[in-house]
Amino acid sequence: MHTKREKRGAINIVTLGCSKNLVDSELLMKQINANNVDVVHNSESFRYKTVIINTCGFIRDAKQESVDTILRFIRAKEMGLIKHVYVTGCLSERYKSDLEKEISNVDKYFGTNDMSPIIEQLGLSFKQELIGERLLTTPSHYSYLKVSEGCDRNCAFCAIPLIRGKHISKTVEELHAEVNSLVGNGVKELILIAQDLTWYGIDIYKRQALPGLLEVISGIPGVEWIRLHYAYPAAFPRDVIRVMKERQNICKYLDIPFQHASDKVLEMMRRNHNQKQNFELIDLIRKEIPGVTLRTTLMTGHPGEGEKEFRELRRFVEEVEFDRLGVFTYSEEEDTWSAGHYKDTVPPEVKKERAGELMAIQQNISKRLNDRKINRSIKVIIDGREGDFYIGRSEADSPEVDNEILIPFKGIELQTGMFYKIRITGSEEYDLYGEVTEKLF
Repeated sequence: MHTKREKRGAINIVTLGCSKNLVDSELLMKQINANNVDVVHNSESFRYKTVIINTCGFIRDAKQESVDTILRFIRAKEMGLIKHVYVTGCLSERYKSDLEKEISNVDKYFGTNDMSPIIEQLGLSFKQELIGERLLTTPSHYSYLKVSEGCDRNCAFCAIPLIRGKHISKTVEELHAEVNSLVGNGVKELILIAQDLTWYGIDIYKRQALPGLLEVISGIPGVEWIRLHYAYPAAFPRDVIRVMKERQNICKYLDIPFQHASDKVLEMMRRNHNQKQNFELIDLIRKEIPGVTLRTTLMTGHPGEGEKEFRELRRFVEEVEFDRLGVFTYSEEEDTWSAGHYKDTVPPEVKKERAGELMAIQQNISKRLNDRKINRSIKVIIDGREGDFYIGRSEADSPEVDNEILIPFKGIELQTGMFYKIRITGSEEYDLYGEVTEKLF
C-alpha cells in the first residue's frame, strides 16, 4: 500500500518594494518548496498559518507600507487566524532593533541576507545545491536577472548602501548557468537589474564588465529579449551601446535614472554628472541607436531645489521627451548625507505639486509618441488576458511599469508567452490598441 507523503501547511511569502526584492523572495520560495512545503506568493488570505513579509525600506512611503502590512498580519495573528509572522528584507535589515521593540508580536526579524537562518527557523533544511535557483512569481516567459547586490555610489538621498552594503557582482559563469536554467524552464525575456547595472564587474573583474556579460547571455539559445534597468548615467560604459546595436535580442531600451537636471541640485545629490553630460549621453544613445526607448526616474523636492532649479528640471523633461518617466518626491532618510547636511525645506505639498506637474507634461508627451505608432506593425509578446483584451508588450515596454498593448479578444486565441506581429490601431496616454496580423513564435 502506498501512502501519500504529507505536506506541511503552505507558507505565504509577501513581497513589497522593487524587483530586486522579488528575486530574493523567489530564491526563498525555491528553498521552501524543495523541502516538500507548498508556498504561495502575495496572498491576501489569512488561511496560510505562516507568513514571511519581505519588506522595503527605501523611502518614507515604502516604509509605511511595510509597517502597515506587518501590522495587518499581526492583527490576524492576534485573532488566531494565522500562527507565525516573520519579517525580512530592507526595513528589517535597517530597523531591526526598533521594530523588535515597537512590533514585538512578530515571531522573528531577519536581515536581507538571512535566507539560511529563515529556512532553519522554519524547521527546514537549507539546500546548498539550490543556491541561485528560484521559484518564479512572474509569468513563465519572463524573469528578472539580478546581476549584482549592493551599491558603491554615494548619492546624498539614498539609503540603499546602508541597507544592502557594498557592490558585489555575480560572476559571468554564475549568471550564464542561471540564464540556462531560466531558459530551460521557458523564460524568453530577461530583465537585468541591480542597484547599479553599469558598475557590474568592477569588484571582480576590475572593469565595467556589463558589455561582456551581455555578449555572453545574448548568445544563449532561447533568449529572445534582454532588457536593461537601472543604468547609472555617470561613466556610462559606451561599449553597452555597441553591443545593443550588434545583438538583435537586446531590446533597444534603457532605464537611466537621471534624478534631476539642475547642476546645483545634482551636485547636492552627489550624483557625479551634470546637465550638460545628461544631454550628451542622451544625444549619443539616440544617435547610435535610432528608435531607442529611454526610461528615466526623476525626483522633486530635494534640498536645493527652488523654483529656478525646478524650472530647469521641467525644461529637461519637455526638451528630452523621454519615452517613459517616473517621478517620486524626496523624503529625508536617516543617516544619509542629505539628512545629515541639509534641511528638508521644500514643503510636502510643493514636492507633490511639482511631481504632478512633471507627470502632466509627460502624459502629453506619451500621448504624442503613442499616436505616432498608429498603423505600425510591431513585435509583441503576450503576457495574458484580462476581460475582453489580451495584454501584450513590445520591446519598448517593461512589465509592470510601462505601456501595455491591448488586443481585443474577438474569439481569437492568443498564447501567453508567444510573440505576434501586431498592427497598432489606436492609442491612449499610456496604452496602445492593436490587432494580430501574424503569429511569430
